[in-house]
Amino acid sequence: MNHPEIFMVLARATNGVIGANGTLPWHLPQDLRHFKALTQGRPMIMGRKTFDSLPGLLPGRRHIVLTRNEDWAEDGAEVVRSMEEAIATANAPHVAVIGGAEIFTLFLPHADRIELTEVHADVPGDTHMPPFDPEVWQESARTDHPADPEHRDRPAFSFVTLVRR
Repeated sequence: MNHPEIFMVLARATNGVIGANGTLPWHLPQDLRHFKALTQGRPMIMGRKTFDSLPGLLPGRRHIVLTRNEDWAEDGAEVVRSMEEAIATANAPHVAVIGGAEIFTLFLPHADRIELTEVHADVPGDTHMPPFDPEVWQESARTDHPADPEHRDRPAFSFVTLVRR
């Protein structure tokens, strides 16, 4: 198979936070629907902690888990030990990389596109992702969404597509 399109799907707060205590530090139902639409029917590559953070197996998607732990196994997870093995195991024209930070950093030089949810808030968290280099990444689409005034944990956000220059 030729090189698949590798795209990363992540939400990042203004201060770079992508996670807190193994979870998302916000609740944005539209972002969850957006994530589902982007990943449905596609293999997803993730680290073990990201797999553990899911509410269970996500229907209609393959769960390829990249981990250094030789003993780790979980029903429904396809375990791999390297980026190359993950891509070969995916064996698909489009492959979603869904986290966490170490996995994003590993795949970033090979990604063709980033589907970023910019969460317009500074939030506390323990997992961060730095801004994407504008010399490498160009914004190709943006959809802005206002904050939900009835829910404090639903700040304004934007769906942004970045493509490699």
